[in-house]
Amino acid sequence: MAQDRTVLLHSCCAPCSIFPLCKLTELGYSPTAYFYNPNIHPYTEYRRRLEAMKVLAFDTHIPLLIEDVYGLRSFVEATFGKDDRCRICYEMRIKRTAQVCKERGFGRFTTTLLYSKHQQHEKVIRVCQSAADEFGVEFLYLDFREGWKVGIQKSKEMGLYRQQYCGCIFSEEERYLAHLAQVKEG
Repeated sequence: MAQDRTVLLHSCCAPCSIFPLCKLTELGYSPTAYFYNPNIHPYTEYRRRLEAMKVLAFDTHIPLLIEDVYGLRSFVEATFGKDDRCRICYEMRIKRTAQVCKERGFGRFTTTLLYSKHQQHEKVIRVCQSAADEFGVEFLYLDFREGWKVGIQKSKEMGLYRQQYCGCIFSEEERYLAHLAQVKEG
């Protein structure tokens, strides 16, 4: 009997999915991208990211599971006023990924959150391992940050939509405030 080489890749967006999908395939895995991101705001941003994921999946022939949930209310309710909103956000998405991994019979799961140099890498690892333990599935850890520049270049070559913030309303506010501060200084 052949060893199960399936892996469910939680995909936050198309640009961050390129290198992990390539790496997983290179290592002999059969990846399926999984788009579940109730943290993304505004709705137009959510749609742009989802459409870019569909283009990437089509162009690369990678299967794509979509949980089309614009979850602004549940995300804000879970994170508003909390000191560790990123951890809460990771948990929302990764726990659901581990659950889908188990329900759909994937061999393991991982996440594109391990690709971005802007995410809290060690915290993502802890959340993933906790979700794996909770749902009785395997978490496949790979440090995808090694392909940071490769993914950026390929996403530009493919003409994929490239966002400027992680997706949540709070990071968009931080980006806006940082821009205002630069304008005032300059």
